[in-house]
Amino acid sequence: MQRIAIDMDEVVADTIAHFLEKYNQEFAESLTPAHFHGKHVFEVIELAHQPRAREYFQQSDFFAEIPVMPDSPEVIEALMKKYEVFITTAAMDVPCSFEAKFQWLRRYFPFIPPSNVVFCGDKSIIAADYMIDDNVRHLVKFRGEGILYTAPHNVRETRFRRVSNWNDVRTMFLNS
Repeated sequence: MQRIAIDMDEVVADTIAHFLEKYNQEFAESLTPAHFHGKHVFEVIELAHQPRAREYFQQSDFFAEIPVMPDSPEVIEALMKKYEVFITTAAMDVPCSFEAKFQWLRRYFPFIPPSNVVFCGDKSIIAADYMIDDNVRHLVKFRGEGILYTAPHNVRETRFRRVSNWNDVRTMFLNS
């Protein structure tokens, strides 16, 4: 059985939407994902706001409240009938997120066994046939085929096959 590794933030968890909701409310801004086209969050937001905005990612409750990406639970559950599926998140970048991310997965993806959840730093250690991730740094060193999940910051990236939503994932892996 082939194995698919799936990232959390910006792949199954709509982290940018949650960030923008908090940021816009706190700073009376009206930023949208379009403002981040080809840029990372901290390249766009005001320099004076950055210390406070960085704090969001250091609070475990931030990760507990992220909305789920549309269609991801249904597609992942269908994938699990044909593939071995692992959730792989670079949680070592934000250690306070472990418990919140794990509980978030239990809430939205209760069918994924805890043994198929991998908290790591460098994802090149992941042994899978495919990795779906929004972050190119994880795909560059990955030994299988990297599939880039479209996010505002990676729209200019051309080195990897791309999916833009969970229906694209369904088509790529289940309708072939």
